[in-house]
Amino acid sequence: MRIGIDLGGTKIEGLVLADDGRELARRRIPAPRGNYDDTVRAVVELVSAVETGAGFVIDGLAPSALRRDRPGVGIGIPGVVSPATGLIKNANSTWLNGRPLAEDLTRALGRKVRLANDANCFALSEATDGAAAGAAVVFGVIIGTGTGGGLVVNGRIVVGANAIGGEWGHNPLPAPQDDERPGPPCSCGRSGCIETFLSGPGLAADHVRIGGDQVPAVEVAARAERGHPIAEQCLERYERRFARAIASVINVVDPDVVVLGGGLSNIERLYDRIPALWGPHIFSDRVATRLVRARHGDASGVRGAAWLFD
Repeated sequence: MRIGIDLGGTKIEGLVLADDGRELARRRIPAPRGNYDDTVRAVVELVSAVETGAGFVIDGLAPSALRRDRPGVGIGIPGVVSPATGLIKNANSTWLNGRPLAEDLTRALGRKVRLANDANCFALSEATDGAAAGAAVVFGVIIGTGTGGGLVVNGRIVVGANAIGGEWGHNPLPAPQDDERPGPPCSCGRSGCIETFLSGPGLAADHVRIGGDQVPAVEVAARAERGHPIAEQCLERYERRFARAIASVINVVDPDVVVLGGGLSNIERLYDRIPALWGPHIFSDRVATRLVRARHGDASGVRGAAWLFD
């Protein structure tokens, strides 16, 4: 039995998986925003709830019997554990930053805990039994409110010496055009980061920038599908930028598969258009890398957290 927790800014999701990947129990609760201690308590209560729920379907064992086994808990977080301090850093849920979350959860749960960035959990899920199952090198991309990334090699997350492996969203957009310099301001304090162009808010802002009205990114894509000229122009710009940005990753790590998740991953045309555009930016006579949609959708994060214990 594997337990995973996806600790988001607005919701916390818990999941129990069997060893063959079958879902045994799943529950989602609102996240206690802004309060660290309440967040720790919420995770503990959610682990107990999903473990109890799974106890009714695993070989007839009572929940108390399962709890004696004390399986470890994998937790996906919107940040990383600093190798230097052991504290959380770079979390969008800012109340986690600077706190010893791994230590506190280990103590509160009374069992082993493994923390990983939520984009890394997404990539691990899709590399294990998702759209990239069987591939040696997998790069996972989350395009939604932000632009995250995770790298998995031979079934293992590449965390890196600084715990920032796969964090492509805060690199500058490659080969910027005149109208892309210096680029929009980014939450990291710089300008022109990939995230400012490829995130949902980035796409929506670009629609306004070229003369459209203020609508969500998914509406921009829907209008482009209906042939709206400004939305179509905006989405074409998005695809060209995405092709340049992901080509820089392919040039460095040469993945077998790039998997897309997040809200914008549902734009169907991306899977044909981006590979058609990335060739000139990739240092190879042919490109065998596949661009695919996540198999497990928004459940990939919590599934990947469960797979942290192999």
